[in-house]
Amino acid sequence: MKFWAGLLLLAISATAAKRVVLVSGDEEYRSEQALPQLAQILAQRHGFDCKVLYAIDPKDGTINPEYTQNIPGLEALDSADILILFTRFRDLPDAQMKHIVDYVQAGKPIVALRTATHAFDIKISPTWHTWSWNSKEWDGGFGRQVLGETWIAHHGKHKVQSTRGIVAPGQESNPILHGIQSGDIWVPTDVYAVKLPLRDGAQPLVLGQVVEGMKPDDPPAPGKQNDPMMPVAWTKTYHGGRIFTTTMGSAQDLLNEPFRRLLVNTTYWALGMPVPAKAAVDLVGPYDPLPFGFGGYAKGKLPPR
Repeated sequence: MKFWAGLLLLAISATAAKRVVLVSGDEEYRSEQALPQLAQILAQRHGFDCKVLYAIDPKDGTINPEYTQNIPGLEALDSADILILFTRFRDLPDAQMKHIVDYVQAGKPIVALRTATHAFDIKISPTWHTWSWNSKEWDGGFGRQVLGETWIAHHGKHKVQSTRGIVAPGQESNPILHGIQSGDIWVPTDVYAVKLPLRDGAQPLVLGQVVEGMKPDDPPAPGKQNDPMMPVAWTKTYHGGRIFTTTMGSAQDLLNEPFRRLLVNTTYWALGMPVPAKAAVDLVGPYDPLPFGFGGYAKGKLPPR
């Protein structure tokens, strides 16, 4: 018993040395709720050192995902081991963007959720406008160049059809999918369109079966929506750094245990660490995420100290 306890302590010590910075900031999918829960799972279940950043309204210091020009604390990326990114159309000033750009260009690992494919819509910065989701100079900006795709369109019908995760052929033994069977993942967000094949040798891991309704046991949609199925999770590299992107990821999506396991597994993978056979992903504390949709965030909340 002492031997196994010692191994557990060694494992926790190894993860505790890894600094995880989770950057939220989207108006629709409640990243300000999803990422704190994910951070608690990574910290309390796995011993990672986690810091969550938020879109902050400078007028009153509250979390305001509709304020697109301010995410304080991005200097934490200067010493981060991994970035977990969940932003949408952010228009950040040069001083803040520089921390993100320096991190990305250093070839460090990134886990990107849902709207991170269109993380930036730079207008105020004279320096980093090519990182915008619709850049013509740097085709598709950060999303397409770094992650593998930018925003194209909804493939499933938004708030009408949901997503079932089907393991891509040949990926059944991929360590990122440890403890996850094909069809285990179901999330209420719809499938995003991507341009096939994904760029730069990106490897699809999970395909998004468009589900006809908004319940886990609803049938797949008939016809062309599922022929072919769009990738909803994939890996690639950028400047040598490991990149994982999923177009799933609303705060409500984290209610699905296999989806939480996917995110924990990929954090280990992106850091080059052995992935647990079945990672602990129990929710930490009360978790009752708000439905996704514009204007639906919890107003007046200050960031945790």
